[in-house]
Amino acid sequence: MTTSTYSISGMTCGHCVSAVTAELWRLPGVGAVEVDLAAGTATVTSEQPLDEAEVRAAVDEAGYELAD
Repeated sequence: MTTSTYSISGMTCGHCVSAVTAELWRLPGVGAVEVDLAAGTATVTSEQPLDEAEVRAAVDEAGYELAD
């Protein structure tokens, strides 16, 4: 298992957290997702390291942006 934390910009409410969480859960091998609205981060635990392009696409699909 591997755990990675990503900074996400644009989240402002609980709906944002739900949308990002749902999209990240759809990535293959994800075992846990924890989105912290106050910190603007998402911590993802997965079987293998995730491809950053896939994470970026999932966050984009939710309507937000992976911060660089």
